[in-house]
Amino acid sequence: MIPDLQASLLCDDVRQERNGKFMLIGIFDGLVQAVNQPVCPRICLMNRWCAGEGAFTQKSRIVAPDGVTVVGEGQPVPIRLSNDQQVATTVEVFINLAFRQEGTHWVEILLDQQLRMRYPLHVRKVQPQTPPKAAGHPDAPHPG
Repeated sequence: MIPDLQASLLCDDVRQERNGKFMLIGIFDGLVQAVNQPVCPRICLMNRWCAGEGAFTQKSRIVAPDGVTVVGEGQPVPIRLSNDQQVATTVEVFINLAFRQEGTHWVEILLDQQLRMRYPLHVRKVQPQTPPKAAGHPDAPHPG
């Protein structure tokens, strides 16, 4: 029996406590990046499967707004559920993803090569902030 994808979330980090509970840190649905820094150093993807039975393979990817270009792709992840009351939680870490353009990217979750979920990831580019000049600095404005 094919499992349901109970949840799929993007966040900054995922940690697992000693008691087995997962903690998601910095859940987000979009990214804001400086135009001069198109690389996102780290994105974690947590998926939770339930109500299924058998062995399956999960594959995740992030697709650019053109719907074709793959920004990042995870490795195949085996999912094993011995009965329909068991759950399986997977965590993937994407490192140094290059978001070359702003716009709506798509997170796609596949199970045995079949698309099970697709949701938007909004990427917005902004001009980098320039730090204020300190008083007494030669380029700082003089009080007048």
